[in-house]
Amino acid sequence: MYVSARADYALRAMLAVADAAGSTGDGGYGGGELVKAASLAERQDIPLSFLQGILLDLRRAGLLHSHRGTEGGYALTRQPAEISVGDVLRAVGGALTSVRGMPADRAGYHGVASGLRDVWLAVDGAIALVVDRTTLADLLADRAAAS
Repeated sequence: MYVSARADYALRAMLAVADAAGSTGDGGYGGGELVKAASLAERQDIPLSFLQGILLDLRRAGLLHSHRGTEGGYALTRQPAEISVGDVLRAVGGALTSVRGMPADRAGYHGVASGLRDVWLAVDGAIALVVDRTTLADLLADRAAAS
């Protein structure tokens, strides 16, 4: 699996939005403040023009919603515990594992190489197991525990 700058930036942006949302103190989701793209870009050291495209992909995937206007910004559509790292990665990059630019399940081989498809599918499954079990809330809790 290759983690692109786009995927890394998307996860950092989602974590920053989740962190701004805060919690209600009882482990619940507080809804929190809206986060402006320019603020995200500055705090996470992400080029704003690049970030805007990422935020659009995250919005189209149903992970963020945006509010217009001077008081506008971005907010999560679900609680941080309901958004996995895999959700974010797929929103901005498609398939988790690709072979020659195609999803692993579309790779086809014949002859002596026919077993490679099973290897790529196993790799994809292992990656999915990790990223689909890890949520934004898990990552925020890990940070809080380390502080």
